[in-house]
Amino acid sequence: MDALFVKIRVVFTGIFNDMKREPKIYLLLCLLSISATLLGINIYISPTGNDNSGGSIQAPYATLYRALWQARELRRLHKVSVKDTVHIILKGGTYPLYEPLVIRPEDNGTKTSPTIIENAHNEQPIISGGIAITGWEKSGNFQVASVPEFNGNKVNFRQLWINGRKAVRARNVSDFNKMDRILGFNKQTRTLWIPASSVRGLTNIPHTELDLLQMWEVANLRIKSIRFHGDSAGVTFHNPESQIEFEHPWPHPMIQKGNNSPFYLTNNIAFLDQPGEWYYDQDQSKIYYLPRKGEDMNNVKAVIPVLQTLIEIKGTPDHPVQYIQFKGIGFEYAGWTRPSEKGHVPLQAGMDILEGYSLKPPGALGNKNKGLENQAWIKRQPASVSLTDTRNITIKQCKFEHLGACGLDIISGSKFTTVKGCLFRDIAGNGMQIGSFDDNGSIETHMPYHPADKRTVCSDQRIMDNYITNVSNEDWGCVGIAAGFVKNIYIEHNEINDVSYTGISLGWGWTKSPNCMRNNHVIANYVHHYAKHMYDVAGIYTLSAQPKTIIEDNVVDSIYTPSYAHDPNHWFYLYTDEGSSYITIKNNWTPAERFLKNANGPGNVWKNNGPTVSDSIKEHAGLEKKYRFLQKEF
Repeated sequence: MDALFVKIRVVFTGIFNDMKREPKIYLLLCLLSISATLLGINIYISPTGNDNSGGSIQAPYATLYRALWQARELRRLHKVSVKDTVHIILKGGTYPLYEPLVIRPEDNGTKTSPTIIENAHNEQPIISGGIAITGWEKSGNFQVASVPEFNGNKVNFRQLWINGRKAVRARNVSDFNKMDRILGFNKQTRTLWIPASSVRGLTNIPHTELDLLQMWEVANLRIKSIRFHGDSAGVTFHNPESQIEFEHPWPHPMIQKGNNSPFYLTNNIAFLDQPGEWYYDQDQSKIYYLPRKGEDMNNVKAVIPVLQTLIEIKGTPDHPVQYIQFKGIGFEYAGWTRPSEKGHVPLQAGMDILEGYSLKPPGALGNKNKGLENQAWIKRQPASVSLTDTRNITIKQCKFEHLGACGLDIISGSKFTTVKGCLFRDIAGNGMQIGSFDDNGSIETHMPYHPADKRTVCSDQRIMDNYITNVSNEDWGCVGIAAGFVKNIYIEHNEINDVSYTGISLGWGWTKSPNCMRNNHVIANYVHHYAKHMYDVAGIYTLSAQPKTIIEDNVVDSIYTPSYAHDPNHWFYLYTDEGSSYITIKNNWTPAERFLKNANGPGNVWKNNGPTVSDSIKEHAGLEKKYRFLQKEF
């Protein structure tokens, strides 16, 4: 009853004076407001709040952590009825984190009493993993600032945003069409040979990186040494990436006459020569920036990421996190430091190879897979928001932006997730990752995932009406939506554009063997302007056996044509790759019948795909009308 009287008092306080002027109207409004308020419990947060306050609209908390704590206590003490919705309402502004916020089973809502973490009406709250860089001073052509410690430690980072626009990490080419090509790749000495002109004059190489395009992925390799031999230079790299790069077979650098793999160099002050570029001297904790025209560094908002993950929603198979909703929240300024610490040699879709090598002769596990020629164990990228062992989590009309790895990751054991009406923009890696790919290196990546504990399989996800643009803008082998071993997933009415590689990738494992995947749906999506940097690509791509899976009513068009693609003819609108089986592909509109069926298994059905598909398919694919505002601005 105490909570009830508090609610009534709050409602009356806000309108008391106006009631004097229009008593009948305001009495009605008051009764309606009380009625609406009594349907739930409201906890307020503001950037100017105080965690020692009571969390009311007049005295809001300052952090989401404190509001969740109160909600947890209210449920623990049975002060929330079975029909009360708990609303945690964030006023507009930025909420910086000093560590990832963990939502646990103790925070659970119920079907009739969910916990909703939402924006105040017409306001935009941002949960941020970044810190501001201030105190810029002019030094020659550069602006220089000290990078403060964070939580008592020096900071490493790979991104800088100036007024919300990503600055360019200093590199030796501003135009990727002018990248140099490698000359040789010596596995025995673990040396990459490149033109000497690319690196001549580099006298200070600590932390300098070489980014190497290899077929459908890009490797980030930290340079250890450079030695010159005439017009060539032999470059070696630090471990573990040196061992991985020279031992793993796929994807490998191309050595073909006239089309060797291109590369570029980055993270050296010698490359800082274009407006909008920056360099970080991590040994001295100094950042150097060459301003763009019109930028006054005394008035800019400069932000670097200091966290990799902002929110972890984390349960267990026995105790999943349930009935939590996010509505209208922004997740911004998260990074990823592994490439700076251990390099980054991906297998596919940005998944890090931890170990990889060729099998001679081919075949694994007692020749059960006689054609298998390589082994690889991988690890997925971090994400700004991750879900593990959850049920009925909803993320609606949220914004994932300015991120250094993945946007949203639904890792394992999560069921009945809804991601709807969200914006994914300016993301270095995958827009979304869903399902098992690797179990963090515990399962060889070509093995069919078919766990005895079915609870670990991600299933019944609804990924709908999301706008995914300018993702994979650093790790070029990443995709818009990467779904691994999943079941009963629905990927519908999303629009994906401006991606460096594939739009939607469904499946994992490169195997025809039975696995947990089945009954997946990719319906009425619009994928366009893809393959900005990488080929061996498609707008929609599949792997492995997926019984009763349907790819239908999608529109795919407008592929990029990068001059440095390893095979300029190896691109497709629809692509069923190794092991793809029992998949129906029908009624998809594409400008031409440019499809690939590579090493497919049995049971695939192709029907009515290409330019003759009904115009109604084109009209209905992509964002539904209610969500088309995402195309303009969130």
